[in-house]
Amino acid sequence: MQPIQTLDEFFTRSGGEVSLYHMGRHVVPCSRASLAAFEGGEMAWPEPWQGQARLAIVFRLGDMPEPAIWFLALPLDEQGMIAPAQRDAFLNRLLETLGRAVSQVGREETADVDHLMKDNPLAFTPSVTFQAMLNARATHDRGLPASQHFEPVEAYLSGQQTIDWQALGLQGIADYAVRMETADAESLALRLPELPTAVIHSLCYCLEHQPLPQALVDALQRRGEAAAQAGDIETLCACLRAVGNTEASAVGNWYTALLNDTAACGPDVLAAIAGRGWGYLEDAQRLPLFLQRLSEDERSDFAAVVRDIALIPRLRLPIMMALRDAPEGSPIQRRLSRMMSHRNT
Repeated sequence: MQPIQTLDEFFTRSGGEVSLYHMGRHVVPCSRASLAAFEGGEMAWPEPWQGQARLAIVFRLGDMPEPAIWFLALPLDEQGMIAPAQRDAFLNRLLETLGRAVSQVGREETADVDHLMKDNPLAFTPSVTFQAMLNARATHDRGLPASQHFEPVEAYLSGQQTIDWQALGLQGIADYAVRMETADAESLALRLPELPTAVIHSLCYCLEHQPLPQALVDALQRRGEAAAQAGDIETLCACLRAVGNTEASAVGNWYTALLNDTAACGPDVLAAIAGRGWGYLEDAQRLPLFLQRLSEDERSDFAAVVRDIALIPRLRLPIMMALRDAPEGSPIQRRLSRMMSHRNT
């Protein structure tokens, strides 16, 4: 039998139930085929975050009573491909701890499976919102009921009951975002103008993982623009993030309008677009405009942002071309020269 060389091979041999989720830019399902191709060096990681492929592996091996979850951050090289050394070290530790009889894993070694994450350089702890979204999505995908926090959130956001919003649980908001039907979204759109700012923030940080119906996109844009008029940049950015995973011309137009408004387009807005709305940078006009604004704002870390989004496979070539085509003496060229001088020192 061939030795196990990848995580995908380990789980295939184990015969366990396995579900994968991206945990970098969005909490969204990840196919086993994507992991296998990535580990085999056949493709770059589609949703890199801070130079890593961040992944949640939800699995049940053997007689494990409940699924276990591993949060792994696999290092990427400059092309966004796997840098395999740490993955290989983890696999070796995995096989040494559990023994080579992978098909028997989970029958008595549940504690060993959990202990593998301790002192593991690949392990990371997601944000509280990402953890809530993973739990919401994984339970929904497995056909399980939502958490006990779901019904109060549903009652509050639908306007059916008057509830102290401070009693709402983040897990309930995440469950609501995952299970929201079109009618729920339309009802929420009507409620959006009157929701407290703190609720808007928590809601937006859950909605950013989902494609949204047009009525809710429009309501989020109106709430974001009202926040901008009031000088509330945090709420503006939350709304920008919330619509970033939705394919709608209105979102692209909103992003473009903000990028054209030098007064509104500060580092927080740029970070929101790059972090959650990066798909809208795959545009021949919007990407150069984004890079121009990024280069003009001395408060922004131009080099770090460019390196981060250039690892996204769909954006790598467009970014390289946009940087190459920047006019001589432009802010982009000056930033590039600064990056090169730092690299050479």
